[in-house]
Amino acid sequence: MSMTEPFLPIARPSMGEEELAAVRQVLESGWLTQGPWVRKLEAAFAARHGVKHAFAVTSCTTALHLALVAAGIGPGDEVIVPAFTWVATANVVVHCGATPVFADIRPDTFNIDPAAVARLVGPRTRAIIPVHLFGLAADMDALSAVLPADIVIIEDAACAAGGGYHGRPAGSLGHMGCFSLHPRKSITCGEGGLVTTNDDALAARLDMYRNHGATLSEEARHRGPRPWELPEFPVFGFNYRLTDLQAAVATVQMGKLDRFITERLALAQRFDEQLRRVPWLAPPLRPQGYDHALQAYVVMVDPARAPRSRNDVLAHLQERGVAGRPGTHSVVALAAYCERFGTSAAMFPVATHVEAQSMALPLHNHMGPGDVDRVVAALEEL
Repeated sequence: MSMTEPFLPIARPSMGEEELAAVRQVLESGWLTQGPWVRKLEAAFAARHGVKHAFAVTSCTTALHLALVAAGIGPGDEVIVPAFTWVATANVVVHCGATPVFADIRPDTFNIDPAAVARLVGPRTRAIIPVHLFGLAADMDALSAVLPADIVIIEDAACAAGGGYHGRPAGSLGHMGCFSLHPRKSITCGEGGLVTTNDDALAARLDMYRNHGATLSEEARHRGPRPWELPEFPVFGFNYRLTDLQAAVATVQMGKLDRFITERLALAQRFDEQLRRVPWLAPPLRPQGYDHALQAYVVMVDPARAPRSRNDVLAHLQERGVAGRPGTHSVVALAAYCERFGTSAAMFPVATHVEAQSMALPLHNHMGPGDVDRVVAALEEL
């Protein structure tokens, strides 16, 4: 690593004076949680993603849990999830008392394989959580073709804010969509998430369950004509409310989302071009008709041609001042799932292979063309 070259992180949030000004407005207003800025964020997010309703929550994990609860998922139910995803996708199913049923993935898109899904649908299947991994939408048409009409489709769109599928935005493709505002994502407020839906009945349940099960929000009660009257609590809800401090940052970020994706696309296209000189790496697929949200740029190492193992490549990049990470993990190989559900890496060969050979390269909105060239040059050294 040259003394003149700072370390190039895998991701870095892009913030400015606008976010600081918005936070100041919240602090000066005296209303700090699930208030007017949350409503602004929800309105902007719903409009951008083509849905009637968006509800801000504390994370994409709580968004997924909330969606399952709103759909009535519980003990005795099965929920199909991809074998290759962040562990939260499966954990929320377990937290509902339901059983995750794992489907292998496609090697080209890293997303759930509809053919595998077709073999898993059974009498206890109540829902499916297709993941739009790294910002690329799952093949929703192929999934719909193999699913019974009564299966609830919950999009894990943690990485897919601003993404789309054949002209339809992520979050509008199933019954509900769940998004993340974590710092590894293209827009962020530190932690946070959103749930989207076009279903009014689901929307009412989502809104109630995220706020302790109350029939009225705190803002509506305190600013209403009879603030001393407590609302009714017909269900056992959760405190999944987002603060206005976070929502103010996220609202400003929403205004930058499309610019961020455009900038990331330019970087991804430069990676595509430059990596032609590295024949043992395969760039990620961006199929026609898909609007890739480009949360991450994940390549595949060809172990038969690569000069070193994937992990050795990552170590070499680190030595050169460049961050790299595995794509994500194969949930079915994690100890908790092996012990409780009897899963194993051998049962899901595609997910196992992709976990071992995938590699995320730096991609964020502080990067320029020279940073891409620097990453590729470090890989070429091998």
